[in-house]
Amino acid sequence: MARQWECVAIVGVGLIGASIGQALLRRGSAKRVVGIARRQTTLRAARRVGAVTNTTIDPYKGVSEAELVVVCTPPDTVVDLVRRTAEHCPEGTLFTDVASTKAKIAAALDGTLPRGCRFLGSHPLAGGEKTGPSYSDPNLFEGRVTVLTPTSQTSADDFDALEEFWSSLGSVVIQMAPEEHDRALAETSHFPHMLAALLAGMLPEPYFRLTGTGFLDTTRIAAGDVEMWTQICMQNRRNLLEVCRKFGERLRHLASALEKGDAPAVQQILTLGKKNRDALGS
Repeated sequence: MARQWECVAIVGVGLIGASIGQALLRRGSAKRVVGIARRQTTLRAARRVGAVTNTTIDPYKGVSEAELVVVCTPPDTVVDLVRRTAEHCPEGTLFTDVASTKAKIAAALDGTLPRGCRFLGSHPLAGGEKTGPSYSDPNLFEGRVTVLTPTSQTSADDFDALEEFWSSLGSVVIQMAPEEHDRALAETSHFPHMLAALLAGMLPEPYFRLTGTGFLDTTRIAAGDVEMWTQICMQNRRNLLEVCRKFGERLRHLASALEKGDAPAVQQILTLGKKNRDALGS
């Protein structure tokens, strides 16, 4: 039988945080879920959707009885929040996060927390361009991959606890080193987001009404939170820069084929793209 947590504190009850809270409570995986946010309006919305049992704007009070603290805030804020709140947790509290970057955060927190507290990074590959608890979904993690990023200092017990935690929410859990995670996400998430932003940003306003589902589907993620994505790109800028260079080579190859009128080269590009996309499924 899956573990039931006595008290889980969620710092940041937006889309991801509120979805975690809803899933925990609906699946009986936690007796109490404490929602922590800076604004009462956010906490009221989290209560309305049934994501929390208790709320507070005081992070120290919010974590005072937590066995597990899940930090669901932008990546630049994670390290400071974990360090500050660890001083006010019960001894031995386990911390995780949901940030899309891992190496910088893990390096700062690995083995540095007081009073037996530990940190193990998580990244659920779920969410969307909408933000706030009103868009939360208790089934958001069902069948979706969550990456755990242990280091040499991570204990087997902590890994097992978080693997069980995410599995209880419906996730398929995989393990990657923090650096490997960031290299992979630069290709699968961070560069695609920037490409969508570039495509949407270069569209002339007179053409707005000519966009169809192809353009809208391709650029949908560009509507995401600008501040958060700026932080993600800067934290993972070296890996993202490498993908930009690789894409630049592919783009130059396409431009050359078009300039030469080389239809077979263009067809080869389209064929490889279709083959890989078909393999991903719907």
